Amino acid sequence: MATLIVLLYGLLAFGTVWLVRRQSKNHDAHRVMRNIPGPPSRSWMKGNIMQYFTRHGRAFQRDVALNYGPVVRLQGPLGRKILYVSDPKALHTIIIKEENVFEEPESTLITFNLLFGDCLVGSLGENHRRQRKLLNPVFSVNHMRHMLPMFYNVIFKLREVVMAKVRGGEKEIDVLEWTGRAALELIGQGGLGYSFDPLVSDKEARNEYGDALKAMLPALMNIESLRQILPHLVKMGPKWFRRLATDIFPNAHVQTVKHVVDTMSKRSQEIFHEKKAALKSGDEAVLRQVGEGKDIMSILLRANTAASDADKLPESQMVAQMSLLVFAATDTTSNTLAHILQLLAEHSNVQSKLREELLQSGAGTGNTSYDELMKLPLLDAVCRETLRVHPPATLLVRVPRKDSILPLSEPVIGLDGTIIKDVPVPEGTEIVIGVFGSNVNKSLWGEDALEWKPERWLSPLPRAVNDASIPGVYSNLMTFLGGKRACIGFKFSEMEMKVVLAVMVSNFVFELEKEIEWNVAGVDYPTVVWDGDRPQLPLKVRVYKS
Repeated sequence: MATLIVLLYGLLAFGTVWLVRRQSKNHDAHRVMRNIPGPPSRSWMKGNIMQYFTRHGRAFQRDVALNYGPVVRLQGPLGRKILYVSDPKALHTIIIKEENVFEEPESTLITFNLLFGDCLVGSLGENHRRQRKLLNPVFSVNHMRHMLPMFYNVIFKLREVVMAKVRGGEKEIDVLEWTGRAALELIGQGGLGYSFDPLVSDKEARNEYGDALKAMLPALMNIESLRQILPHLVKMGPKWFRRLATDIFPNAHVQTVKHVVDTMSKRSQEIFHEKKAALKSGDEAVLRQVGEGKDIMSILLRANTAASDADKLPESQMVAQMSLLVFAATDTTSNTLAHILQLLAEHSNVQSKLREELLQSGAGTGNTSYDELMKLPLLDAVCRETLRVHPPATLLVRVPRKDSILPLSEPVIGLDGTIIKDVPVPEGTEIVIGVFGSNVNKSLWGEDALEWKPERWLSPLPRAVNDASIPGVYSNLMTFLGGKRACIGFKFSEMEMKVVLAVMVSNFVFELEKEIEWNVAGVDYPTVVWDGDRPQLPLKVRVYKS
């Protein structure tokens, strides 16, 4: 009995010491976080984080990225501490070194799974590894080379439609509509072996799948507060009950998202089974399909059939990749292309120099190899500089699954004057990935870091940029993230942008007339100032005459 009492007291003492040490450790971590500079919060109840995650949050995002240092303290609801991190060494820890610790928030993972199914971006650990292993080869440079002729064929159709509109003289055209149509058709043919839009007339081909995709991001931004409580909502009763509750939920934006998900799921399954049947019927049936069996999904289906049982993906995951591929490849690239055309319209000298390069190389005619197209210096510089200064996605968050420490490449001066060399981060702390802050860091890129200057890429980059070891997968930028969860399709996106620009800038002149505002969303989108909420980017377009 005495031995048992001693053992119980020993366990109690050990537990007490462990609890005190943990509380002390958390207290120290929160003390450091409270000492990190950041913008003031107008409300302890609401914090200031929704000023960042709101449609009109662009100015606040710039303030956070530029005025408080490489690590910034933000305020969540009820005084919850959130960090904005753009320091390259800290980002390397988050994205590369401890990527298995710093994962997407549960609400984000659940959102992706509800939208697309069990897909690449909604999975973690071994499940994510298996999906990525199967997908990696179809996004290789070698596969991009084979897809280049198809890209040109699609954009030649776009050229002819726009030519018909402006042949009689200069005309205002919503370039966002046309870059969106082109992006959807390119991922349709190149990704799914399916044609969404024949691009043969001025009148947009009505396609329920395409319409659903365009409605997705604005609707999601309007239910951001509901999305944050998804981890609790998905545990409420069986699946049929949650579906019924969604059907009768009195919110137009929720109903829009539901319609989008239903439409994508239905069409993805139809396309998947059509492709599966064609592959089963043999080569002749495959060759009759759009893409002639060279599209991403046809290759994936064959690869999955040949994969070992350990690496094989179930059909539900294959269908989920289809919806994800179309969604991820449409708005991100089309909105970036529209932004590039706006910038070229604002900088007519750059537009003229780019056109001269394209005409001399013949890139606008399709008589250029993949490697030649990718190496055109000014075309490459224009794309890189736009992705640097105007990254399309800035609402990226990670959460540590256990306590961690972020080392800093340069110390932060705390509010009390203390020098902070590393930041202890308690489990569950939300961390906003400072994509913009990293991309325009003046200590790396120079005092002109905020300026759009494609010519900076025509000379060697500053030594500080190369020495910083920025963990981005693309060109010392965080735009496509990095590590095992980097954007898998960035080469596809890069080729698409360059083909569209090569063909369109070779044939047309673009001028800006109306004031454009860029709005924050999962992918930033443009609207005309004082002209409502509709995503659009009208430019004056005329035929180029040498």
